[in-house]
Amino acid sequence: MLECAVRWAVPVDEPPMHALLDDRERDRYDRFLRPEDKARFVTGRFLARTVLAEATGLAPEAIRFTTGCPHCGGEHGKPRLPGSELNFSLSHSGDRVVLVLAEGAEVGVDVERESDRDIDRLAEMVLTAREREALAAMADRQRGFHAYWSRKEALLKATGHGLAAPMTDIHVSAPDAPAEVLAWDGEAAVPDVRLADLTPGPGYAASAAVLTARPLKITEIPPP
Repeated sequence: MLECAVRWAVPVDEPPMHALLDDRERDRYDRFLRPEDKARFVTGRFLARTVLAEATGLAPEAIRFTTGCPHCGGEHGKPRLPGSELNFSLSHSGDRVVLVLAEGAEVGVDVERESDRDIDRLAEMVLTAREREALAAMADRQRGFHAYWSRKEALLKATGHGLAAPMTDIHVSAPDAPAEVLAWDGEAAVPDVRLADLTPGPGYAASAAVLTARPLKITEIPPP
């Protein structure tokens, strides 16, 4: 059994949170134009440091992250804690910020606020033919599409590919069924992966992916 911790937060932007950012993070914070984007970013970094501090015994202000991409070596990868077996992933959308933490296995998380996007057009780029058929039969197609999207993005964040790999290579279970990878083609595919739907609250979809063959035990603290 692999234990996986899920922590939720509401984005805020308070001066004491800035003290935990390193110079690169402050530069990135300053480049955001919208206050809501600044709040989501600083809340995510604050959440990561406080949760990791609790798990490791380190002081939050002493925690520094690397962001190297495991595939190309660039500095656009997900944050990591050097020298630790703890792996974490962050995501945010709307007024939700989420962190997933596990030890000894790569993790990915994604949260999506349901919106009035053109899901028919997006489905052609994101879903397999069988998934599009299942989506067409759903009464709440917005909810269904965002469930599909969050599952697939969580998977690609866990592998480190992000949106550089095609989502149409991944076939996952229908939104009303337990989250599961049914088939995965392409270079990004991995043999052992666990998926889980999270509980972000009404109007959102969220999923976690862990690259492991072991069953998951998820401890989730719901959004405030």
